[in-house]
Amino acid sequence: MIVVTGGAGFIGSNLVAALEARGESETMVCDRMGKDERWQNLRGRELSAIVPPERLFDFLRGNEKAVDVVFHMGAISDTTETDAGLLVENNYLFPLALWDWCAAHDVRFLYASSAATYGDGSAGFDDDATSAALAKLKPLNAYGWSKHLFDRRVARMLANGANRPRQWAGLKFFNVYGPNEYHKGGQRSVVHQAWGQATTRGDVTLFRSHRDDVADGEQARDFIYVDDAVDVMLWLLDHPNVSGLFNLGTGKARTFKDLANAVFAALQKKPNIRYIDTPETIRAKYQYFTEAPMQRLRAAGYARAFTSLEEGVRRYVQDFLAKPSPYR
Repeated sequence: MIVVTGGAGFIGSNLVAALEARGESETMVCDRMGKDERWQNLRGRELSAIVPPERLFDFLRGNEKAVDVVFHMGAISDTTETDAGLLVENNYLFPLALWDWCAAHDVRFLYASSAATYGDGSAGFDDDATSAALAKLKPLNAYGWSKHLFDRRVARMLANGANRPRQWAGLKFFNVYGPNEYHKGGQRSVVHQAWGQATTRGDVTLFRSHRDDVADGEQARDFIYVDDAVDVMLWLLDHPNVSGLFNLGTGKARTFKDLANAVFAALQKKPNIRYIDTPETIRAKYQYFTEAPMQRLRAAGYARAFTSLEEGVRRYVQDFLAKPSPYR
């Protein structure tokens, strides 16, 4: 059995779909469905069970022999969340309990970290998993801090020789975009937001640069199509000897202007970009550049090429967003 926490969410539901496509018939989703539309992310899936997070450990008791791997994608992922206690409970204590359970029962554990752990990028984007390296990172928000807290705890446990799962991997997701993100509101990818603007208004709004050395629209991020992120997770599933903390981007930063142009190209429209001032509330903490060094994942053996921004946006727009039902 494969357990996917956050399996009704964006990345989790794409993983569940990929597991089904490759013939996995015993996939259990742990998620809190709520009243939004995320149930549609699972509408086409066959599942062995759907369990809310507060009942997960009750479910696991008695299934110790059945579970082979836990993909822990579940978290509070809202970068604007200010309830630090809630973030600690969901993003630190819950995965820590899952880590302990997997270690105790010889179950593999692969979990979502985040590029938000890197803060403003002044300490670099090196996915060095040692305690000394992690201590140099300063996340800018409570979400990034909660994810970083768990990464640091894992590093300390490994250094101290604590019991560990037989395979473990943390994935520092950069800017992931793709189908099934529609329930995320203001946390949807810039690709989806740009598509919405371009189709309804005919233009795309980007933040103006407030640095002399960066032109408007030249702020850059490492944008990765969700299919590539899922492919890495499936590769880890197929390579149980690989453990570690890994960046998960493309290794190539692209500008927001590139992204907007890719959206217009996918819509077969002429680019029409409008610039507005970056809100003062976020201006001081705004990141002008992120890029994922991918050497560690490559050294571990992952060799496939990542989808270009233009091709990923084209697939997303034409194969999903342009369809009557945009869900995978």
